[in-house]
Amino acid sequence: MDERRLVRCGRLFCGDSDEVLTDHTLVVEGGLVVTVVPSASMPAAPGVAEIDCSGDFVMPGLIDVHTHLAYGNAKTEEDIDIYAPMEFRTLRGMYFAHQVLAAGYTSIVVPGSSGMLASSVRDAVDAGLFEGPRTTAAGPYITSRQGLTDWYPTWIGVPSTSIGRLVKSRDEAIEEIRRQVKDGVDAVKIALDGILRRPDGEYVAAFTLDETRAMVDEIHRLGKIAIAHCRGREASLYAGIAGVDLIFHASYMDDEALEAIVRNGCAISPTLTLLRNTIDFVTTKAETYPDSRRMRYLAEFESAIESLKRAKAAGIPMPTGTDSGFAVTPFGEWHARELEIYVNHLGFTPKETLRAATSVSAKVVRPKDKVGTLATGYHADFIVLGADPTRDVSILLDPEKILAVYKGAEKTSPPRRGYQAKRVSDFAMTMFTDHYTRERVAELGLTRE
Repeated sequence: MDERRLVRCGRLFCGDSDEVLTDHTLVVEGGLVVTVVPSASMPAAPGVAEIDCSGDFVMPGLIDVHTHLAYGNAKTEEDIDIYAPMEFRTLRGMYFAHQVLAAGYTSIVVPGSSGMLASSVRDAVDAGLFEGPRTTAAGPYITSRQGLTDWYPTWIGVPSTSIGRLVKSRDEAIEEIRRQVKDGVDAVKIALDGILRRPDGEYVAAFTLDETRAMVDEIHRLGKIAIAHCRGREASLYAGIAGVDLIFHASYMDDEALEAIVRNGCAISPTLTLLRNTIDFVTTKAETYPDSRRMRYLAEFESAIESLKRAKAAGIPMPTGTDSGFAVTPFGEWHARELEIYVNHLGFTPKETLRAATSVSAKVVRPKDKVGTLATGYHADFIVLGADPTRDVSILLDPEKILAVYKGAEKTSPPRRGYQAKRVSDFAMTMFTDHYTRERVAELGLTRE
């Protein structure tokens, strides 16, 4: 697209400061912002197309740095890894990428994916074959014997279709990084903890500090973004010392880890939406989630809030992400809930939160691309809102308030359409959800014929 366009904005939040401009115009050419000027100084001109948002609120497209297009809104890890063929997963991921775009998210990170699904979706969107967000793509997580995604017994092993790649030595880890980079990833994700805990309940790091440093150094040597899953204290510390670019969770980060993260300029994405949704929606079903698990999730949430408030006070960049792709965080549904959590629990102002979801996220995960801000030379990716999110970020969860989504100043297709949830996931051959002893049947008030 080469033609010049004028985007008339009633109120405009550019993403790089707290300022909200009134009656300003975005001048766009070739899909990029040329300048931002008061509307009065830019009169209409013959042959110049205009996008009239003069009665609306305009801001940069949002960014979710933790969206798993391979998951398919799954209920189980087996459903993520095993049952659907890779071809179907990719088609499904492309469909759900559009759902995310329709929710106002014009850029995403897919950190951990089956095979090359994420980069395939990225390339199809970039080539103009389909509509979707700009995508920073990673391949399968790099994991160890006790790391996230190594879910299966050793006598089964890790399926080739898994979202994880099990490595058994430092050399294998380095080789896997090089393989993924050759295949075209933008980022490499390391599962720095996930399963194994000590008797006191603390997570054990899945890799040693020396191994972590070697992997992160190789990722950076090859010019890619290093991402790590770190719930525990030890993994957060190792990620900070090694200089991981983007750390997920950091729920049990201590002061030593915090100091290392600050020293090495790492960013933390809290990803509290998955945890909060699980507490709010799932753990109320006692037959599925025992009370002990609910209490564990609540304890993690409380610890995370305490740790992440310290991170905010220390000035650590905190991009927004949700872990969308599980049954409790379906694509296109809950992305903006993370913004609510920033305001309600982490002490962010609405404007700080909007910057976190735009310019702050962009600097971490799209460092070579100009998104997340509406300024000269940046992509004209923006959303048009029927309410002011600087007063209440919750309006971003209301589809009726998202009047339009533009990518490169091109309006995207009409928003989400329905689909049959049980035909896109939920393929595990589960027969029952309870254990029907005579005592349990009596407790449930069931009768026998």
